[in-house]
Amino acid sequence: MKLVIPCEDCDREGARLTALGFRIDGCTPLAARPGMCELVYDFAPAAAAPARSRAPARSATKAAAAPAPATLPFSGRGNPLSQEGLEQAASGLGVALPALWAVMTVETKGCGFLADRRPLILFERHIFHRRTGGRFDASEPDISSRTAGGYGKGGANQYDRLMRAIALDRTAALESTSWGLGQVMGFNAVAAGYPDAESMVTAMCQSEDAQLLGMVGFIRDARLARHLKSGDWAAFAQGYNGPEFQKNKYDEKLRTAATRFGMGPLPSLEVRTAQLFLMYRGYNAGGVDGWFGENTQKALIQFQKDNALPVSGRLDDASLVALSRSV
Repeated sequence: MKLVIPCEDCDREGARLTALGFRIDGCTPLAARPGMCELVYDFAPAAAAPARSRAPARSATKAAAAPAPATLPFSGRGNPLSQEGLEQAASGLGVALPALWAVMTVETKGCGFLADRRPLILFERHIFHRRTGGRFDASEPDISSRTAGGYGKGGANQYDRLMRAIALDRTAALESTSWGLGQVMGFNAVAAGYPDAESMVTAMCQSEDAQLLGMVGFIRDARLARHLKSGDWAAFAQGYNGPEFQKNKYDEKLRTAATRFGMGPLPSLEVRTAQLFLMYRGYNAGGVDGWFGENTQKALIQFQKDNALPVSGRLDDASLVALSRSV
């Protein structure tokens, strides 16, 4: 991302953006515009938990985003996916970006957070049954059962179910829930590169980069990267989603998404960032998918009006900076 500003403002604007969670990549004078400089910046990935040797290396860069309202358990900074985080994930697996986008899109429709900055989750009652030896089946059958299902609505409802389970057994509850962009199960935390489920969840509350790297760690540990490389989506889905993957046609969905992304273009991280911030502020951008469509433009226009910005309907630097400052 770039801003064109007076060169005398480089230090001040760079410090302000750093405080908002951006990484400053340089401020370069423009030969064609004397006295003006181009400030290049991007999101700094949040620091993740120490990884095991088989998990991809975590970035040492620490995010310094403005703190999110911590009114809800599991509500964190909610930093969006960054180019650095995406490239680190692709490099860690040795796969092309379209394959990563396919997995993220199928698992979560491309976004790892809810509007309240809690990670997207799904609580699995049959896993909770296994992790607790079934001792809560009789008293709490809707959150502890031999059979899968009974999910109810997504979003906040899943946290209602999770919190009830936590009151019974916190560790088992966290391990019985899938988290973030890759919907990594808590009981796979060690495979994903974390010491335990608690550590994984803490990291995934902070950024989509941490969520993505956890997904990468699990893929590496399960030796599934080769299927991403070869496009064997049935084999990948069986290893990633389990032996009953065909019930939800995961392999078909992954193949379709990979084909689409392989033809290009890929989603825009800048648009995703704007969509995520608009969602945090309560605007309906039509989802967080990296495509600048009619709903995103309408939401952006309303944000521009509400914040006394030039109403252009374009995702310009001023609007993106204003969005980042507002969250």
